[in-house]
Amino acid sequence: MLDRFERRINYLRISVTDRCNLRCIYCMPEQRIKLIDHNSVLSFEEITEFTKYAVELGINKVRLTGGEPLVRKGILYLVEMISAIKGIDDFSMTTNGILLSKYAEGLKNAGLHRINISLDTIDPEKFREMTRGGNIDEVLNGIHAAVDAGLKPIKINCVVKKSIEELDAIEVNKFCNENGLEARFIFEMDIEKGEFGVVHGGIGGDCDNCNRLRLTSDGFLKPCLLNDISVNIRTMDYSEAIRMAIEQKPACGDSSTTHKFYNIGG
Repeated sequence: MLDRFERRINYLRISVTDRCNLRCIYCMPEQRIKLIDHNSVLSFEEITEFTKYAVELGINKVRLTGGEPLVRKGILYLVEMISAIKGIDDFSMTTNGILLSKYAEGLKNAGLHRINISLDTIDPEKFREMTRGGNIDEVLNGIHAAVDAGLKPIKINCVVKKSIEELDAIEVNKFCNENGLEARFIFEMDIEKGEFGVVHGGIGGDCDNCNRLRLTSDGFLKPCLLNDISVNIRTMDYSEAIRMAIEQKPACGDSSTTHKFYNIGG
């Protein structure tokens, strides 16, 4: 599938929930979080059926996101359902790692290929502050469990404010080098102000080569993270929704106010 700027669209990111077991300071407000009503959240059957249509049209890379995807009840069943779709070459998940030691082996057995884990510091106290109460040992245990399960390559997503030379980023990079992990540095975003940057060590944020669509947990297909354009997949044929989203995909992101960072799928 090509958009009007001749970019090949082959990557679908699926937010399976807007719930999370952390409250990272750059992602979620401490209080008054407006969550999606449970009755509005896409069922596993809806997600799987939509993904089948997307793959038929040219999607071959799928990632599950949140919120935190591992807090979604029955997540292993969804992974199994999606992994059975023929034509997906790259099937991954982004997680904060808190529950990963519990689920890593099950995710691999269900058909997940690889995993991205968020880790912005390796200092336990800083981690607790950044996440408003998180325990870094749970994340480290999750990383080791992912290694043992063979969910490779394992990529570590580290958010930085200004530079990859920040102390926490340097220490995360050192940790990754010592443990056979791939570090990716993501500049802190403000989607309402349109502030974002190209991911260091990855391809995110490069508008000229963007290949992504995003499906929110309440059924809106977004062609751009930093834009209010969206298509409600529940109101039309799935193939039509995909084509409509691609036709409206902008040349570059500007800003978004209809969704928050924690529920848009990252």
